[in-house]
Amino acid sequence: MASVTSTTTVAKTTDIAHIAAAKAASVSFDQHAENKLLANYLLLVFGCVAATVFSYRVMCTLFRYVRTVTSLQNEKQRFYAREDPWISWVKRNIIYAPIVYKRHNREIQISKALNVGTLPTRLQLLMITGYFATNVIFCFIDIQYHESFVGAAAQLRSRSGALSIANMMPLFLVAGRNNPLISLLGIPYDTFNLLHRWLGRIVILEAVMHTLAFLSMVAATKGWAAAFGAVISHQHLLFGFIATVTFIAIGIQSIGPLRHAMYETFKMVHVIAAVVAVMGVWYHLKLLKLPQIVYLYTVVALWAIDRLARVLRVVYRNIGHGGTKTLVEALPGNACRVTVTLARAWHFEPGQHAYLYIPSISLWQSHPFSVAWSEDADLLDPDQLDFKRQNALATRKTSISFVIRGRTGMTAKLIKKVAESTDGRYITSCLVEGPYGGLQQMHSYGTVMLIAGGVGVTQAVPHVRDLVLGYANGTIAARKVVLVWIIKSPEHLEWIRPWMTEILAMEKRREVLHIMLFVSRPQSAKEVHSPSATVKMLPGRPNIDTLLGLEMENQVGTLGVTVCGPGALSDEVRRAVRQRQYQGSIEFVEEAFSW
Repeated sequence: MASVTSTTTVAKTTDIAHIAAAKAASVSFDQHAENKLLANYLLLVFGCVAATVFSYRVMCTLFRYVRTVTSLQNEKQRFYAREDPWISWVKRNIIYAPIVYKRHNREIQISKALNVGTLPTRLQLLMITGYFATNVIFCFIDIQYHESFVGAAAQLRSRSGALSIANMMPLFLVAGRNNPLISLLGIPYDTFNLLHRWLGRIVILEAVMHTLAFLSMVAATKGWAAAFGAVISHQHLLFGFIATVTFIAIGIQSIGPLRHAMYETFKMVHVIAAVVAVMGVWYHLKLLKLPQIVYLYTVVALWAIDRLARVLRVVYRNIGHGGTKTLVEALPGNACRVTVTLARAWHFEPGQHAYLYIPSISLWQSHPFSVAWSEDADLLDPDQLDFKRQNALATRKTSISFVIRGRTGMTAKLIKKVAESTDGRYITSCLVEGPYGGLQQMHSYGTVMLIAGGVGVTQAVPHVRDLVLGYANGTIAARKVVLVWIIKSPEHLEWIRPWMTEILAMEKRREVLHIMLFVSRPQSAKEVHSPSATVKMLPGRPNIDTLLGLEMENQVGTLGVTVCGPGALSDEVRRAVRQRQYQGSIEFVEEAFSW
């Protein structure tokens, strides 16, 4: 009898402990309201940063417009050749500055096959650190640590979960190719890609904190076995746990060396895992009837809108009007030229890029490439591309061209296939998604210096044509345009020969355009010779700082410097621009696509 009484007492005591734990684990209405408020504040912080950047972009756009208009009849443009020392300090030490010394775009190489990516600039690091610190503060502020461990864990569980879901909104927003902030803020997709990775890490950390807080809360009263048992036995907990595990898997899969080693596989797995994670969070919130599901509606809408926009772009550019026709031609230096005649006209601007889908090479994958050339034609030449005349429509179309170097995956397969063709060229099906980019035009600069390494010249050539044409028409501020192209062998000139021939024949070209070709690995001195005074070919690699100094000695207006090429070249140009900030007005534009 005494034994039964003792057992009953223990059972009652345990039940009371469980009830007390359940009460402590419940989150009050006030705490839910506080979590919602902090989540909204977090989104407000993101919005305020975006609004600040937008205001800065509007100011810069207006200033560049005024600079262009006032420079049309002003040959010297002396007013714009000097910069305020304070602005020079900001550009040198914050906007253009890498974290330390000069390394930013050059990849940190572990081996020939593996690298861990690139380093952010100081401005990027400042924004990432600030947003990360805001999340840390919002996670731990006003947590009642002086109360029981179970109560504090319950509060932290609810808080971190709410913030994690709130952060999924900007996470999915900045991930899309059709992210509206790209054009509104004038920030390239490359920067948003960096922000996407860090937002993802924040979401993962908060999701893990949310799960661990719950498990710790239950384990404190019932033990770890009971905690994991509760996860398995309760549907809403199981879905939440699946989402957290999927988030962790995404984080591991997104580590630089793994991402770079098998990027095409990474993208496919990344999308599938993201869908699984969102579904897990969806059912977790739905079964619990939590108000945070409103955030998830936005997440799903953002993802769906971006995917729909991509499909519509592809359909509009490639379907109907005879469809899209594609010619692939072999080029020296393990490269090829891809010329696509789109079904519909494309208003091309320098600096744009597009994603190419080539089903015969890679069924599902798409890769971004800079548009090297674009022109409109009433009728595609059927003889040139071996098309039957009845397939060519006598309507206005746009022909766009890309120069692609073979590396790994899709590009390597493309180079191999064109090399195996009978005459070094073949016709294939291709879908183009775009245009994207084209954010930074060079019309307002009195002096423009375009520096390119290797295939990076595809970004510079459209700017050269645009600036020479604008100079001849008297519609831009540029009075001198310098193209510096570094190549390994003179045979690489074939990549852009037809387009440069057209540019060199343009009106007033000699008055404004100067070309400097640097051959880094010439086989003999005979290979390196200068065709004319305005087109010079030199052996070796250029001293960027010296070239920049020479241009600034007789600088006209503001000097705009762009670079597109290997990371080491971009970092060297960035360093040279920073060093000469106090010598005149000079601005830097880097074209890059990190992944």
